[in-house]
Amino acid sequence: MRVLVGTHERCFEHWAGPGHPESPERLAAVLVGVAEAEDAGADLARWAPRPARREELVGVHSAAYLDALESFCRSGGGRLDPDTGAVPESWEAALVAAGAGPDAVGRLRAGEGAAAFLAVRPPGHHAMPSTPMGFCLLNNVAVTAMHLADQGERVLIVDWDAHHGNGTQDVFFSDGRVAYVSMHQWPLYPGTGAVEETGAGDGAGLTLNLPFPPRTAGDTYRAAIDRTLAPLAERLDPTWVLLSAGFDSHRADPLASLGLSAGDYVDLTSRVVELAPPGRRIVFLEGGYDLDALTASTAACVAALAGLELRPEAVTTGDRGIEVVDAAAVSLTR
Repeated sequence: MRVLVGTHERCFEHWAGPGHPESPERLAAVLVGVAEAEDAGADLARWAPRPARREELVGVHSAAYLDALESFCRSGGGRLDPDTGAVPESWEAALVAAGAGPDAVGRLRAGEGAAAFLAVRPPGHHAMPSTPMGFCLLNNVAVTAMHLADQGERVLIVDWDAHHGNGTQDVFFSDGRVAYVSMHQWPLYPGTGAVEETGAGDGAGLTLNLPFPPRTAGDTYRAAIDRTLAPLAERLDPTWVLLSAGFDSHRADPLASLGLSAGDYVDLTSRVVELAPPGRRIVFLEGGYDLDALTASTAACVAALAGLELRPEAVTTGDRGIEVVDAAAVSLTR
């Protein structure tokens, strides 16, 4: 199965500040992982995504916020909040990162591939409609999900970043067209994502949170997919699956304490994307701050998208956090 790989030189130009963990070196490490997947036999086609269009962004972000962010970057940038910085080049990088998803949608619909992997930065899942947050400027996955939902598609977003995607959840919490599932560490920044947060209004029951304790291993994630994610997908019957792939849930990551290995991402990727048909699967890079782990995890994920099994590390086992899966399964029945 051919995988489209979207990346752009502008994504190297965003800089969040000296010593910041969300660095251009992350993208370089990801692209090494992409090359390793190709060396293992993955059928890949690379392209440079276009920038997001204004009408795509205003479906998620307020016009006032977009104007303020562009002005802030173009006037020299600086610190947006204690965690999030920008330079003049960050606006163009953010536009490319946000536009990559809608661009991939068009290419997949045209039959160019079975899935897309978007190696872009800055990441997006913390960005709120009117506020940057947690290294994120524009919410890349939310822009794509809204683009699809407005065209009549049913969208499932799965987020396995170690940090809860509060921005994505906020955008779709009351939207019956989009389901959001997050498997994240608790307690950890940003402090949201409790099991009890399950959606409201038209979106009631379409938000699913699994706040795992530190050192949760791959067995628990696999159980979560089988016992909670799969039943939710059966209810929604998604036409597209969008995956927020934060590789900071790897056990080597310096900003989190979860227990996954690169080998676990083979199973997680293949099981998640099977919830939508080929040609309707997009993976977005989110976090991941140990460069070696980022390379290995990317290689495993991209190979799995291509239908291959590449395990740079053995899978991890154990039932730590299984009580969270039990609680989330109960929440689905309410």
